[in-house]
Amino acid sequence: MGGHHGEPYTVPHASTYKVENVPQLVEVKEALGRQGLKDPWLRNEAWRYEPKAFGTHRSRLNTFLFRGLGVGFCAFLATVAVEYALGIGKGQGGHGHGHGHEEHGDKGHH
Repeated sequence: MGGHHGEPYTVPHASTYKVENVPQLVEVKEALGRQGLKDPWLRNEAWRYEPKAFGTHRSRLNTFLFRGLGVGFCAFLATVAVEYALGIGKGQGGHGHGHGHEEHGDKGHH
């Protein structure tokens, strides 16, 4: 919607990523070759295996699992501190309702 400021990315040259640099893709290429087949588009998958740009499988998994852990823990601590400072949650008798057992009666409680 207006404003052609140029592309926010640069497209790498086609020779940057090679099948020969990726052992997994070399295996696929060889398996296809044994069957007399060839995948001319296999090179287009090589970028996915570039650890400098996209990390390893383990690093991507760690990022996925623990991305918001620090922020979430800080929010938890802030919530606990505010509740403590305001006295919220004190004196509830561990029941969580804010009143004693006398209002419930003993019906249904064994």
